[in-house]
Amino acid sequence: MRQRVGVWGRTVVSRMRGDGRDAGAGFVEYAGLLIIIAGIFTMVHGLGLDNIISAAILRAVNNVTGG
Repeated sequence: MRQRVGVWGRTVVSRMRGDGRDAGAGFVEYAGLLIIIAGIFTMVHGLGLDNIISAAILRAVNNVTGG
């Protein structure tokens, strides 16, 4: 039993301090970012801001290009 606890302890320490300590963190961060972006798009569409934003971008492009 004592040997199992020692192996378990070394495994936990190696995972906390080793190279694999952030394994899977990139996926979680990517998923969180996608959820935030989807929320922003949903809010923009729900508030009807999509046409306002499109018109503002078109005006800015026309000001730059002289069109």
